[in-house]
Amino acid sequence: MTTTWLPVPAGSPFGIDNLPYGAVEWPGHQRPRVAVPIGDSVLDLAGALERVSGDLAFLVRGPSLDHLLGAGPEAWSALRATLAHLLTDDRHREVVEPALLPREQVRPVLPFTVADYVDFYSSEQHASAMGRMLRPGTPPLPPNWKHLPIGYHGRAGTVAVSGTDVVRPRGQLKRPDGPVYGPSQRLDIEAEVGFVVGTPSVLGTPVPTVAWRQHVFGVVLVNDWSARDIQAWEAQPLGPFLAKSFLTSVSPWVVPLAALEDALVPPPAQDPGPMDYLLPPGQGLALQLEVRLNGHVVARPPAADLYWTPAQQLAHLTVNGASLRTGDLFASGTVSGAGPDQRGSLMELTSNGTEPLRLPDGQTRGFLQDGDTVTISATAPGPGGSVIGFGEVTGTVVPAG
Repeated sequence: MTTTWLPVPAGSPFGIDNLPYGAVEWPGHQRPRVAVPIGDSVLDLAGALERVSGDLAFLVRGPSLDHLLGAGPEAWSALRATLAHLLTDDRHREVVEPALLPREQVRPVLPFTVADYVDFYSSEQHASAMGRMLRPGTPPLPPNWKHLPIGYHGRAGTVAVSGTDVVRPRGQLKRPDGPVYGPSQRLDIEAEVGFVVGTPSVLGTPVPTVAWRQHVFGVVLVNDWSARDIQAWEAQPLGPFLAKSFLTSVSPWVVPLAALEDALVPPPAQDPGPMDYLLPPGQGLALQLEVRLNGHVVARPPAADLYWTPAQQLAHLTVNGASLRTGDLFASGTVSGAGPDQRGSLMELTSNGTEPLRLPDGQTRGFLQDGDTVTISATAPGPGGSVIGFGEVTGTVVPAG
């Protein structure tokens, strides 16, 4: 394992093998700064690089990661190598130390401008559980599910950074005597893994699975908050709309794919075999997610179980000629495993509210109440037994406006 001259606590999820990127409000600066967490500190990246490489400093001088994302894989590799060198070669202390602050002194903001947002439905366990609840007496999976990565286009403008309040959404709700308008009573979470696109593609030109790493920069955690009662009424017959578009939360640090080499795993066996444009399938990611409700762990979903890989999701997203843009975000859909404590939504954890969770303080929850706070975190294996962390994506429910 590589070591750094900067003190990093043992087992820190933000060690030298990670080096994720984000944007933070920095004391003394009017605009956000691109930053990298290392141990319990955070590094003003442009502030350190300006004395080393003007070209690399230019990539991270803006208030977000947008320039860096669009620069492409060669620039990503060069920046990561330079950053690792600055933090492992003691001769660079005088350059780096003035650009460091304790992490608690900065406030993260949305790390990149979200161009488009697509949400998939890639967990067989989740899709099957939802099918059994919503379509009893029929096959759990729809007939197309094992032939293509099902997805829907979300609303990029309501993707927000962790810590943003979740205003309980309003919409039409089905009642026995007809629909009514009001606040959702079945507010839910969806613990997901998101992928941030850097390099764009050409309109009309599909991206093959083998090229996904030339386009995807890194990974974030996603909570795609869901109003199940609004969704049940409006999704007749089209997909999610107001039930999802009110807020999608993302974690503040984008973990580059280069930090996740040790987390790559073969996907589950796919039967029937996918169509040619979905081959080779690529690899999955062995992320271990954790979901906490009001501080209490309620689930630990394993991302390695996802049926469709990120390479297949990207290939399907573009197979009709749709182009990628810098800042596109596509997410896995709810991550769920086979165990009862591995389900990434309250709808699954509580059997659609019929078997409420019991919290340590004696309260029960079928769906979220005002004042509830949900936090999703994740780790992945790194080199030499190290741990790669993703930070947290958190949100607190506040009453409908």
